[in-house]
Amino acid sequence: MMKTLIINILLACFIKNAVCAQAPAVPQTDIVKKGKYTFTFINQDSKLDTALKQRIINTFFTVYPELANAYNKKTAKSVTFIIDTAYKGVAETDNGRVTISSHWMHLHPEDIDVITHEVMHIVQDYGNSVGPGWLTEGIADYVRYKFGVNNAAAGWSLPKYKPTQNYDNAYRITARFLLWTEEKVKPGIVKKLDKALRNHTYNDQTWQQLTGKTVDELWKMYSENPEV
Repeated sequence: MMKTLIINILLACFIKNAVCAQAPAVPQTDIVKKGKYTFTFINQDSKLDTALKQRIINTFFTVYPELANAYNKKTAKSVTFIIDTAYKGVAETDNGRVTISSHWMHLHPEDIDVITHEVMHIVQDYGNSVGPGWLTEGIADYVRYKFGVNNAAAGWSLPKYKPTQNYDNAYRITARFLLWTEEKVKPGIVKKLDKALRNHTYNDQTWQQLTGKTVDELWKMYSENPEV
């Protein structure tokens, strides 16, 4: 009887400890308000450096008001960030909520401007736009290039032109093409494209209407003299 009692006690302790070990950590939530913007920070990673956490918050309040002022003053006033321990990508944005991989931030703590890219998607707010995804992502990386606070330290830059590239490669390749178009052809075109996408007026003629050239013609010009 005593032997059975001891076994039952040990088994109960084992089960209790196993359950505790498997229980996920309770996320830490901070709500920060500055001016007209509210930033909700949900951290699932107990090992996230507190200094990095503060840098994330500071970056948001540095770049988001600037992006709102430059591109969309009606953008969301409340934004939620989640440091997700289970997320397998780098980052994603949906409906005013940004999810960032904690694994990525541990490996790339200087990549703070992933935040700049992601919050630009909130500012873009294209909804069910018929515009191309490559342009959406290209604008977000163009904005990261222009407004980013730590790109150099992160080793992030726009790539030099290569013959294998095309304007619809998205992200940094498209961003550099947009930069060239701003500098060489039509200053202010990124804001006009962004507005057209948000107003759902973007179509196959938009580039020609704004610059006098089709996007394919512009890319040919860019490929012949791609310096920025």
